[in-house]
Amino acid sequence: MDLNALTLLVEIIDSGNLSQAARKLKMTRANVSYHLTQLEKGLGVQLVKRTTRRVEPTEVGLRLYEHGRNIRNELAAAQETITSLGEELQGRVGISVPSGYGQIVMSDWLIEFKRLYPGIVLDVLFENRADNLRDEVDIAIRVIQDPPLSVVARSLGNVRYVACASLDYAAQHGLPQTLLELRNAPLITAGVMGRQLRLSAYQGLERQEVVLEPTLISEHFPFLRQGILAGLGVGLVPDYVVQDAVASGEVLTTLQEYRLSIFGTHLYLLYLPNRHQTRAVRTCIDFLLEKARSRGDTSAS
Repeated sequence: MDLNALTLLVEIIDSGNLSQAARKLKMTRANVSYHLTQLEKGLGVQLVKRTTRRVEPTEVGLRLYEHGRNIRNELAAAQETITSLGEELQGRVGISVPSGYGQIVMSDWLIEFKRLYPGIVLDVLFENRADNLRDEVDIAIRVIQDPPLSVVARSLGNVRYVACASLDYAAQHGLPQTLLELRNAPLITAGVMGRQLRLSAYQGLERQEVVLEPTLISEHFPFLRQGILAGLGVGLVPDYVVQDAVASGEVLTTLQEYRLSIFGTHLYLLYLPNRHQTRAVRTCIDFLLEKARSRGDTSAS
């Protein structure tokens, strides 16, 4: 069997449609369709089911795809080994990190990684997208309740939100002592465009849910911190955002008997199982996992 034809099949199934595969392979869609048809004719079996928008592998096509993917990854690894002999670690790592946790916690990690491996091109996106990994993203860090089955998910720790307010705000207005009082307070927190914001509050095995109507909303957590310190309301933020201010007494916390969560209770490092990982990507994954372990019970958003 021709290796190029096998590579073509892998790209078609990875892409999900002929047009996207054609763009990746720098071919015309008609040319991709022709070579796929020729491969199926040569083997005497149908490899994919075509619709107007997508292609789905048949059982035989999926098995052949798995062999082709493994061969492609082994060839890429062999080429990388030859290229990197006697050289410093090089390559590109595309990483997508949450805006808050990325800015406040992971920035220092990534700068340290870049200092350790100056030959690696580090392409960092600060975003809160929850979609699947894209071509330019090798690693995604996400707060998510249940990772998709289509990705490899490595745990980075737990997410812990706190209800908090500045000392001045607490002196003037008091701190909410119940979830109802919390809901009715002027709230400072992150939100998602077009999505109703809900707070999950866990007490033992019991779970309560509260619909939130914040008065100050942003994905920029340093800004939310400023709003909390300015006494504009009660903050609902991950604990790392105000950890130092709580320790110094500038900020007080409340409702400690609840485990609070808005976007999920766990932080994961995600990557695709069927995409070849370069040494640079593998090194970055190991580095981030070790950083999370050394940090202990991670809180994030």
